[in-house]
Amino acid sequence: MRTIDYSPFYRATVGFDRVFDLLDSVASQSGSNGYPPYNIEKSGDNAYKIVMAVAGFAEAELNVTQKENELLVTGQTAQNGQDDKQYLYRGIAGRNFERRFQLADHVKVVGAKLANGLLTIELQREIPEEKKPRAIPVEAAKPALTH
Repeated sequence: MRTIDYSPFYRATVGFDRVFDLLDSVASQSGSNGYPPYNIEKSGDNAYKIVMAVAGFAEAELNVTQKENELLVTGQTAQNGQDDKQYLYRGIAGRNFERRFQLADHVKVVGAKLANGLLTIELQREIPEEKKPRAIPVEAAKPALTH
């Protein structure tokens, strides 16, 4: 597993510590063996995608669950008599998996699609109105002395 040093980004941020903590925790997940491989993509200002390579799994064998700020993706293969096959070479991993992702505040799962062996999980960050930044108008001060 490759280790990524995010420290140069820390110097340029104020108040985004949680985002970088989440990135660090994803990079150093305990029990993570790299299966299945995945990408995290930004697809808009507040839209993200997690794309997982789950070749060999059917829709019914995959489960995507969000509980608070944790996203859990599991895959349970159905063993339909495949034990009687004799493999000369077995390079396709068909094992069960469990992958956990820590989501930032106000991020929710809006959909999941399986196509061509790739599971795409769409995420949307919906910040409540009271938490959105608001512009404060700057007014010119009246002169203290008038002639």
